[in-house]
Amino acid sequence: MKISTNLMFERATTQMTTSQTNLAKSQAQLAQGKQIINPSDAPDQASTIQRLKSILSRQDSYQTALSSVQTRLQGEDSTLQSVSDLLIRAKEIAVQANNDTLSSENRKALGVELQGLRDQMLSLANSKDASGNYLFAGSRSTLPPFLSNAGGSPQYVGDQTRMNVMVGENRSMQINRSGTDVFTPVNRNLDNGKTEGVGFFAALDDLIKAVNTPERSAVGSPLPGNASVMTQHAKMQRGLGELDVMLQGLTSAQASIGSGLKGIEQQQSVIEDTVLNIKTTLSSVEDLDYTQAITKMNQQMMALEAAQSSFAKISQLSLFNFIN
Repeated sequence: MKISTNLMFERATTQMTTSQTNLAKSQAQLAQGKQIINPSDAPDQASTIQRLKSILSRQDSYQTALSSVQTRLQGEDSTLQSVSDLLIRAKEIAVQANNDTLSSENRKALGVELQGLRDQMLSLANSKDASGNYLFAGSRSTLPPFLSNAGGSPQYVGDQTRMNVMVGENRSMQINRSGTDVFTPVNRNLDNGKTEGVGFFAALDDLIKAVNTPERSAVGSPLPGNASVMTQHAKMQRGLGELDVMLQGLTSAQASIGSGLKGIEQQQSVIEDTVLNIKTTLSSVEDLDYTQAITKMNQQMMALEAAQSSFAKISQLSLFNFIN
């Protein structure tokens, strides 16, 4: 190999350039606190980092979905608790109204209160969530679920569609509820031995009608055979039984909501553990070890200074210095 001044200059320049590049990379890593500045520096490691970040992003979306489901379930639970309280009061009134010694005026007053309770329950059945969607309309969340037609009792006009949202890699939760799952219809036995389904509010309206209907004729004497008395008594007895069925339906719905809220707590715990594990793994792959990086940078600075010093001395050498 021919050793020349040009060769020495090229090698010294290459060495200093490499040292400066490595030092600049270390300084950039320290400034950003990351092991990789450009994906091209370590493609496999960069791919792993991107995959872990994608998993973290999905966990964030699951947590957002869980919060939405939790808020909705809490709204449903609060609403149903209020309906349950109203139904219990309605049963107390029905028991009191079924007393044969009660005067017509007192029974009428009870009927007025019972009507007020029914109207409050209808308002609660058409409750909305924080987003303005109806809680108990199924998938038709933009329309009131219970509507009255031609002065009749309110009927359920929502649907039975159940919508689920993903709250985990392999888990979904129901985010809506139909009105008939909560305000359950009752099965009523007819005189002909058949059974018909009667809506929640239709059954309440029949009970209110039975309470408001006078037991005696206008002149104050019993109707023939006391048929009216027995009929009203039977209707109120039937209404009391139907109130029990309604309360059971509400209790079942509240239990389902409570189970859902418990499931949300468990899933939130799972997601938190998953996020912690992923962040720990991501930190080991992405974050910089400052102690090691600073030591490496100091070594690179010393190597660069040595190269610069050597080049300064080599550049001053000449064969003429040794010729006398």
